[in-house]
Amino acid sequence: MKSKMLSITIFSFLLVLISISNYCYAQNVQDFIKKGDDYLNTKFDNQRALEAYNEADKISPNNWEVYWRLSRVYVYIAEHMQAYNSTEKDAQLAVYQKAYNYADEAVKLAPNQSITYVRRAIANGRIALFKGIFSVGSIVNSVKADCDKAISIGNGGNYVQAIAHYVLALTNAKVSEKWKPARALLGLGWADIDVAIAEYKKAISLYPNFRMFYMDLARAYMREDENTLAKEMLNKVVASPKQDENDDDLLTEAKTLLKHMN
Repeated sequence: MKSKMLSITIFSFLLVLISISNYCYAQNVQDFIKKGDDYLNTKFDNQRALEAYNEADKISPNNWEVYWRLSRVYVYIAEHMQAYNSTEKDAQLAVYQKAYNYADEAVKLAPNQSITYVRRAIANGRIALFKGIFSVGSIVNSVKADCDKAISIGNGGNYVQAIAHYVLALTNAKVSEKWKPARALLGLGWADIDVAIAEYKKAISLYPNFRMFYMDLARAYMREDENTLAKEMLNKVVASPKQDENDDDLLTEAKTLLKHMN
């Protein structure tokens, strides 16, 4: 009887130890994720964010929440790389490809999460722009498909859904710059500037006061010679708070455009 009671006590003790261990494990992962998010979203320190996410990845391999964040930070790092010769351009493309690979793994691990498709669309979009969107029609179509999928799933909150609509808008705007019959031969006939404008508006309705959304909608209006509406959006750029590492550049651009339009 005593032996049985001792066994139960040891078993219970082991369960407590396992529970504590699992709790500490989860806490460590979340701590590194939180630290990375703070570096990325508040301090705009991409390298420190990468280090924090890599630590989270070491503790918790194959974690979709870590993978989509790694994809995001690699996109930011690639955007800031100097690429003046073929060697530098190859290095930059390799980082964009790494961003895509992480996002693609995140999609496989969490196919029911909008953010994974959004991050894959963004990484793929950067690759398409790098290579030339009219030379990689299949990649551009994949960007649209991922945005549509993220929107149809509909989770992640207003910010994630806003980004999905924004990327879809940006894709329509960029692709529709080319003569429709020519791009239709590439399977890109779906793009439309009016769709782009509608998608920009949807992004803004979901997540207002974000400079990037207003600026690109202003560019779309200027392209359509809707200067009054463009000025309205540019003024919203000026009035919105800084939330992104590129917001200072957008503010300068908006003020310059308003000066020339007045």
